[in-house]
Amino acid sequence: MEILKRARLAENLLPVSIVLFLVELVRGAYLGSFLPTYATSQLGLSVTTVGTAVTAHFVTDTLTKSFLGHLLDRFSTRKVVFGGLLISLLGLFFTHGIPRTWAVILGAAVFGIGISPVWIVALSTAREADRATQMGALYTLWLAGLGAGPIILNFFLETGYGISFWLIAGCWILGWLLSLRLPGGTISRADAPSFAAQCRALWRRLKAMRPLLPGMVLQTTAASMLVPILPSYATQHVGLSYSQYSYVLIAGGLCAVLGMVPMGRLSDRQGRKWFLVAGFAAFASGLYAMTLVSDLYMAMVLAIVLGVSYAAVLPVWNAVLSYQVPEDQMGLGWGIFSSVEGIGVMIGPVLGGRIADLYSETGTIVVSATLLGSLAVFYLLLPFSRLTGERRRP
Repeated sequence: MEILKRARLAENLLPVSIVLFLVELVRGAYLGSFLPTYATSQLGLSVTTVGTAVTAHFVTDTLTKSFLGHLLDRFSTRKVVFGGLLISLLGLFFTHGIPRTWAVILGAAVFGIGISPVWIVALSTAREADRATQMGALYTLWLAGLGAGPIILNFFLETGYGISFWLIAGCWILGWLLSLRLPGGTISRADAPSFAAQCRALWRRLKAMRPLLPGMVLQTTAASMLVPILPSYATQHVGLSYSQYSYVLIAGGLCAVLGMVPMGRLSDRQGRKWFLVAGFAAFASGLYAMTLVSDLYMAMVLAIVLGVSYAAVLPVWNAVLSYQVPEDQMGLGWGIFSSVEGIGVMIGPVLGGRIADLYSETGTIVVSATLLGSLAVFYLLLPFSRLTGERRRP
């Protein structure tokens, strides 16, 4: 946990950081490796079923954020997270225990419920002085867990699905038990008003922060558009083997992970708006250049550029967004804002796949790059005072 020390996170944040890492480790292993192979190879289900199950997972994850955030404002952090992780564990066992299409989809959906509270608690802990630095640390743990999960599990899948399932279930149970060490109070710093009053206040805040809304939806839409087409684009258009494609992913992922905290720290000192603009612009340029890649060397260079760009954008963006969350509505606030961002995750893969079917996979990449480039121009022209990070009162 050296990265947490470098990020100057408080000691009482260590439990939620570990739980966050374990949760994302299991989610990455489950969605990225276990579910696709188990459902198709072991159960004989279609790829469409796998896609539906993954969509169901993210739909429940997104739709329950606001309600679970409200619970975190009013009830013990420990109890809400512990209960949520227990529900997700039941969904995990449901997927593996009943070899039916409906059970796989329903289990994946239930599995998505308990992840949101962990994220909301983690995001609400960032301190004022080093907000982007700490966001960088949290998202480093997210990327590390999400990326390491499939890689680790792939080694165990060769020995059988049973041991693979119990490995990911064991990691989840460990995180579930560690959640008992989370603080017992609510995450808000004042008595939370009623759910209806909070929703009205946050709706007024959403209208007031309209300049940030394009980034909340479009960046997740643009990124998730690439999910269904990248593997086939790398192998069929660029000519990479699956192992070479893995090296490219590792290169980009490592740069993103290693760059999160330094980029967050620099933005805390140098100004967040310009990191946001430069990050979106570099990301868009890298995606445009991807359409010209023809060998492994060029692909590795672009992966590094995209990884660094992602590291520049993510902690800064969430630091800017965090200033819009009222102190007395931390749970519901993060829940609603995360739900808005989750809209992009739900529609992006469908949109990207549809564009690829109608035109080409290159067309999907161009549209994604154009969306991100538009965000860079938009935030460049936006008055600096709208992104300086001064907290506004509801």
